[in-house]
Amino acid sequence: MTKILVIDDERSIRNSMKDILQYEGHEVVLAENGMEGLVSVKSEKPDIVFCDIKMPKMEGIEVLERIKEFSADTPVIMISGHGTIDTAIEAIRKGAYDFIEKPLDLNRILITIKNATDKHLLIHETKTLKNKVSKKYDMIGNSEALNHIRAMIDKVAVSDARILITGPNGSGKELVAHQLHELSHRKDNAFVEVNCAAIPSELIESELFGHEKGSFTSAIKQKKGKFELANGGTLFLDEIGDMSLNAQAKVLRALQEQKITRVGGDTDINIDVRVIAATNKNLKEEIKKGNFREDLYHRLSVIIIDVPPLCQRLEDIDDLANHFLTEVCTEMGIAPKTLSPDAIAALKECEWTGNIRELRNVVERLVILCGNTITREDVKMYR
Repeated sequence: MTKILVIDDERSIRNSMKDILQYEGHEVVLAENGMEGLVSVKSEKPDIVFCDIKMPKMEGIEVLERIKEFSADTPVIMISGHGTIDTAIEAIRKGAYDFIEKPLDLNRILITIKNATDKHLLIHETKTLKNKVSKKYDMIGNSEALNHIRAMIDKVAVSDARILITGPNGSGKELVAHQLHELSHRKDNAFVEVNCAAIPSELIESELFGHEKGSFTSAIKQKKGKFELANGGTLFLDEIGDMSLNAQAKVLRALQEQKITRVGGDTDINIDVRVIAATNKNLKEEIKKGNFREDLYHRLSVIIIDVPPLCQRLEDIDDLANHFLTEVCTEMGIAPKTLSPDAIAALKECEWTGNIRELRNVVERLVILCGNTITREDVKMYR
């Protein structure tokens, strides 16, 4: 059932709308002026608002503006018997979902309600999905090392400075990259990730810069590369140390000139991308070996954030283990389990060469194989 608020100073319009909408199975709330309507929006939290434009005390356009200040996602449909194109344009520009002229057409009202409801649900589902994705990349723990990283992220996220994230595999470099994006002015645009180690060297250029149809044997159609897909947002180059020297040269050009050329193409494409790179390698050593370009290193490392291995922040294991425990139990649809204090102590005694990724795997194993309370003996047996 959709809750609909009707704001109109004409009693006949209010009552007609109420009869029609209730007959269609909707819950209806009425308000005879703008001030009363604003109070109803706050208290009733309607799914849709119908608002007349010409009303005494407060006109509908002002009501619309006020609603959008505190309930931006609520669809507001403006209605008027004195409508003009200019009035309709002004209403839409200020956030109205639609504009309907009086006398009101029943079919038009019902179609508008259906479309507005669908849009409202889509917005809600999108926000819910974004929250789930955001929680997936939460940084769990309160160690001094992790708090230092959080402070660094807060300082640099708002800029467009290129950032190089270093640290061993499984230490959480991807989480840092996501946090940098979420706290930046680019957060509403794309976050595009490329695992440079997982793409064959002969395909990395096509993956990054795209290709034109027919540029090579399997190029059966034009394809946009990751740089184009990330335009306006963030491009995360994970395991940058594994990128070929030829691809490095082209990435360097893209960073210097803020433009790219697709494989097989001859047209420059302007890009606006913030690049964040990550590696588990010592790039200075790779430069000495001739495996990494020094000029690219300096382009990427305006800011360096080093993520220490789990063995250097053991105080985070308590929070991490319990977080993974809850997560795994939820995913498996089983009753929550607990880690005894001695189990946590046993986890802190392990080496964790695989870092956070290894800890997550161990917790999942313990959930599957152990009882409701996981003990030190369980950890020793299944670690």
